[in-house]
Amino acid sequence: MAYAFQRDKMYRMPTHFGPLMGPRQGPDGCKFECEDNPKNTSISVSFLSNAAQLEALLPDCFELGDRPVVTVYATYMKEIEWLAGRGYNILGVTFPAVFKGKKDCVRGPFLSVLWENLCDPIITGREELGFSKIYCELPEPRITRGEAQGVAGWLGFNFLDISVTNLAPPSGKPASATGAKADGTLHYKYMPRTGEWGTEDIAYPVITPAAGGHRKVEEHLTGDGRIAWHRARWEDLPTMYNIVNALADLEVVEYLGGSLTRTIGGKDLSDQRILY
Repeated sequence: MAYAFQRDKMYRMPTHFGPLMGPRQGPDGCKFECEDNPKNTSISVSFLSNAAQLEALLPDCFELGDRPVVTVYATYMKEIEWLAGRGYNILGVTFPAVFKGKKDCVRGPFLSVLWENLCDPIITGREELGFSKIYCELPEPRITRGEAQGVAGWLGFNFLDISVTNLAPPSGKPASATGAKADGTLHYKYMPRTGEWGTEDIAYPVITPAAGGHRKVEEHLTGDGRIAWHRARWEDLPTMYNIVNALADLEVVEYLGGSLTRTIGGKDLSDQRILY
């Protein structure tokens, strides 16, 4: 007898073995509260860029936000409960965007791409949430004497260097680089229709609400941030050279600083929702 799908359970391919485990569904359907995990160390660099270049990277359902500020961040996560205490690392690139729909009107950082160095969060985050996730190598950062440095690569080709120097506690209340309060992180979920290339099976905007969760900042330092993208040939990065090169082409009008932040806790992102 063929199997049937269980209501209110999360499935991913292959579905034939029943509901699959992940960050939003543990053994026996348990949830992960994310109160004392993950333990994160983040390096972030922001710069003022070219509005026209950023607009060209936005799906037509979004508008560019008030300031064309790009933020590149690398986060190194440990002791993740849904991975039974293991960890992984991520690299994201955001810039401000606004969605004005029939029902929703929200603003926040648009996550143009998110690299991760483990397939499990890539698959779950793409299928379940709609994050624009792809794979790369993200070794642990080097942090010493007021400096933090990270690199990203793929099968031997290093495509990014990120660093923050002169790290120190900030003076006064930290200001937002974009100058606007965020409702959440904005994404565009897209899946192609099999056999009809260029046609979507699904395509719609989604949001990760800013509210909720158990994230606590344990340390926050600011400094001078710099990034260096390394332009690639097809032979260097066969599946993503165009992504790296588009980011490398973004104009850096002015660096707006960088930071090193250590946090603990978070949320399982079950509150992700479609925008209308």
